Amino acid sequence: MAIGQSVLRVDARDKVTGAAKYTADLEPRDYFVAKIVRSTIASGLVKAIHVEDALAVPGVVKILTCFDVPDRQFPTPGHPWSVEKAHQDVSDRKLLNQRVRFYGDEIAAIVARDNVAAGRAGRLIQVEYEEYEPYVTVDQAMAPGARAVHAEKPGNILAHSGFRLGETAYEEAVASEPDLVTLDKTYRVQSVQHCHIELPNSFAWQADGKMNVVSSTQIPHIVRRVIGQATGLPWGSIRVIKPYIGGGFGNKQDVLYEPLNVWLSLQVGGRPVKLEISREETLHCTRVRHAMDFHISAAVRRDGTLVARKCLANSNQGGYASHGHAIVANAINSFKQLYRDEKALECEANTVYTNISVGGAMRGYGIPQGDFATECLAEDLAAAIGMDPLEFRLKNCMQPGYEDPHTHIKFNSYGLYDAIQKGREAIRWDELRARYRNQTGPIRRGVGMAIFCYKTGVYPISLETASCRMVLHQDGSVQVQMGATEIGQGADTVFSQMTAQATGISLDKIHISTVQDTDITPFDTGAYASRQTYVSGMAVKKTGASFKKKVLDYAGYALGYPVENLDIKDSQIIDTITGEALRSLADLAVEAFYSLDRSQHITAEETSHCKINTFASGCCFAEVEVDIPLGKVKVLNIVNVHDSGTLINPQLAAAQVHGGMSMGLGYALSEELLFDAKARPLNPNLLDYKLPTAMDTPDLQAAFVEVPDPTGPYGNKALGEPPAIPVGPAVRNAVLHATGVAVDALPLDPQKLAAHFQAAGLIEE
Repeated sequence: MAIGQSVLRVDARDKVTGAAKYTADLEPRDYFVAKIVRSTIASGLVKAIHVEDALAVPGVVKILTCFDVPDRQFPTPGHPWSVEKAHQDVSDRKLLNQRVRFYGDEIAAIVARDNVAAGRAGRLIQVEYEEYEPYVTVDQAMAPGARAVHAEKPGNILAHSGFRLGETAYEEAVASEPDLVTLDKTYRVQSVQHCHIELPNSFAWQADGKMNVVSSTQIPHIVRRVIGQATGLPWGSIRVIKPYIGGGFGNKQDVLYEPLNVWLSLQVGGRPVKLEISREETLHCTRVRHAMDFHISAAVRRDGTLVARKCLANSNQGGYASHGHAIVANAINSFKQLYRDEKALECEANTVYTNISVGGAMRGYGIPQGDFATECLAEDLAAAIGMDPLEFRLKNCMQPGYEDPHTHIKFNSYGLYDAIQKGREAIRWDELRARYRNQTGPIRRGVGMAIFCYKTGVYPISLETASCRMVLHQDGSVQVQMGATEIGQGADTVFSQMTAQATGISLDKIHISTVQDTDITPFDTGAYASRQTYVSGMAVKKTGASFKKKVLDYAGYALGYPVENLDIKDSQIIDTITGEALRSLADLAVEAFYSLDRSQHITAEETSHCKINTFASGCCFAEVEVDIPLGKVKVLNIVNVHDSGTLINPQLAAAQVHGGMSMGLGYALSEELLFDAKARPLNPNLLDYKLPTAMDTPDLQAAFVEVPDPTGPYGNKALGEPPAIPVGPAVRNAVLHATGVAVDALPLDPQKLAAHFQAAGLIEE
């Protein structure tokens, strides 16, 4: 059995020895370098760009501006190709932009022989602007008379959506019971950056009738399509290669600079061009997690029954659509899917163009934002009626068997109840809630919790499809090719385990290619939405069955055995009746390749078009110590418990949870990309942008409730993104327990906490 084993990662040796090749390791010879010239205003129009002095710099090859690019708008999100209008609405980028929409917008590009020449030229370029008032907040952008960031979207609302459940409106539900306890709250979350180790970089060159691109991307097949849309090149004339990748977290689920890189190469005769941006550019010029405001009203009975809720969510999109409305729509869906409202639930969401950094996909895809609002509200409602917040959640959270009325996805296996109980014991919830009640003094402690659920993949909102190819080698080993991308999460290891399980071939005989090459690799939409083990895993299982059948068919011929009496176990062809090993797969492979009677090269390739989905769930429990005068939170103990179905590789699963928890702590306590009134970033560097360090991180505890899911290829479901979701609200709720002060915005940094503690009278003015 390969499933459920903590086998060594297949890429471990290459990564620890430095043998793994990343994009920068594959640079072609004699390449030019490209440097982007960025706007120094956040909103306006480029009137003229003066490049004469820059062109005179030795080593400068060419300078292209926003006046030179094709008049062609294209999308950048890593969505599957679709003809739906919602996907067409996000085609709002050009290769270089005359209409400036955020500070650092791409307005020109320098191609030079080296970085020194490119840097010198960049400092000599003069730009004339017509400057407009920038909008930092959604309220500014939605104000009457606000200038349109995109002319085709007056009012600056990219998209609006909503839904209503129940037989009555929220106001009617509240009016029908005069004794209800009601709350009206606004919860806010901030913009943060992904901070992956490897910067977005790419090479592009023309050779053998192809435009070749090597890129650090999560979505190679989608990158190829978008390059075609942006440049007008036939898609089949574009080849995208994705080697090892040093993290992405959703930032590289956008097509960031590959189309521009291709176009620049074409402008210099197809010569190789390297386009790599700095850490500072990455922080504010690629994508960020959306800042969102949630305006919520809720009503609850004094016995803890959740009666009705109403939510308006506004998402700060920044200057370009990227993934568009999908992310805030996902956020309000989480508001719906986590709890049951007895009478009414109303949700609306707006995605609003502003002039800050562009919001895009980031680990959790709107659910961390929605879960913060949902779980802060649950805590505040429980406090309002004097009920233990854990018991409030058990009373009102979604139960197994529920079917979502919009997506018709059923909660097939739902281990949330068991996860809550497991976390309750691990943190010693009942003991600590009692111990930390009614504290005084400057240092106080508290425990808090948050729950979550997460839909695996994107069906039925969008297409879910994946392919796999298996090829028998002459020594009896098998080569596996996946369009799904390994981005550091351990996908290749899990796919190898699935291949072993599906075929009976021992794990040491399975080779998987981590490099995706769109000319060779079967199609897959990429790494996002915690979809790969679930969706791409179905393709592995389907291909494994097809491959195994072909091997056994040949074995039946070669051995003169009935095929129905044969199987593969540990790379041996066995008699299913006696258990006897009849021939090694290595010997059978030699015969298949070299038989003078019946030579057969055994391969299999299958596509899985996934039309099913399921929900993962879980919770986070946090114990904190709050220094009230300093406004400082120290996390003493933190536990995540996950219901992710069957764990394919328990050690990798724990590593995923630890990584997500660490990301969640940064979101909760310190990370925020800040902008001034002119929409200029204030902290686009790793000195001023406050990532947590090892010194800030407590021991991270990961636990699991394994409830096999009948829809998963091996009982498995989402795990990659869920660990980051519940940490923020759990820490916030622990601070509330410790101090009695509800802080309704992230991050819980010292400045914000001190202001709240002062307002509550805990700190003297």
